[in-house]
Amino acid sequence: MLQGKLITMDEFTIQETRKFPQATGELSSLLRDIALAGKVINKQVRKAGLSDILGTQGATNVQGEEQMKLDVLADQTLIHILKNSNDCAGIASEENDNHVCYEDTFSANSKYVVLFDPLDGSSNIDVNASIGTIFSIYRRVSELGKTCVEADFLQPGNKLMAAGYIIYGSSTMLVYATKLGVNGFTLEPSIGEFCLSHPNIKCPEMGKIYSLNQGNTNRFSEGMKAYLDYCMENNKEEGRPYSHRYIGSMVGDLHRTLIKGGIFMYPADKKSVKGKLRLQYECNPMAFIVEAAGGVASTGYCDILDVVPTELHQRVPIYIGSKKMIEKALEFVKEKEAVA
Repeated sequence: MLQGKLITMDEFTIQETRKFPQATGELSSLLRDIALAGKVINKQVRKAGLSDILGTQGATNVQGEEQMKLDVLADQTLIHILKNSNDCAGIASEENDNHVCYEDTFSANSKYVVLFDPLDGSSNIDVNASIGTIFSIYRRVSELGKTCVEADFLQPGNKLMAAGYIIYGSSTMLVYATKLGVNGFTLEPSIGEFCLSHPNIKCPEMGKIYSLNQGNTNRFSEGMKAYLDYCMENNKEEGRPYSHRYIGSMVGDLHRTLIKGGIFMYPADKKSVKGKLRLQYECNPMAFIVEAAGGVASTGYCDILDVVPTELHQRVPIYIGSKKMIEKALEFVKEKEAVA
């Protein structure tokens, strides 16, 4: 809101683009295309119980996970809209084995590629809990005028141009980050536009909530177990235990963490020794957003954004959220591992 006037996402991105005389507008156009896909997916999500799009698709994705019908619909929606964009050279999706190149002349001359998790939190679809779309945008490293290559998609997070997510919850919000900062836009259904509602988002340095699948505790490292004990006891920072909240959708948990502060963790364990969440589709975009807002994202050993990917569907552990909470968690993890 500016002087009582709604600012649409299109207006906002145009204003931001004007700060850079050399900008071509391609990145802004690409963000608008992703917003359009979000509106289409939102429309399907809102009527999920009234149409035949709940339940499983009867197939598995490259991760070996059962696909939900909405997973497939969201994936196809993004692929179709970005294919018709003049500003995307190709895509990579969590639901597909390999990257997809758009081979028409306009796409071959596009500077950007997009990676996405079309519908994060699939297990929540049939119970009407928060789900979302996560996306990231890289400037391609391959030669313009030719089709994109795998190297365009295997860049570390510190090379990101923009990243964001769309959360389909009590309202539908699109949050995106560039190196200028993080801004949130809420879908105004009466006009069908995302409008600026959360300008210049900052992640609080401290929070009162820790978020992880505590059912995996028996598989965690001793350092992780020690930190969970700390969270459940009267700790020095708050003088009382932290509250445990876990939605089971990274978008839902991270959105709360970004706005209110807190810590979200999906560490490596005895079953998932390399971690479970995907670097390119979940961890990198969320780390870029949280760090742009003043938070921290780590694998436990290094900054998430410094990890150089070696494969499209690579998995990593993640500790992400409020700066002081991440620092405390890593103290426990590293201390116990050093003793071991």
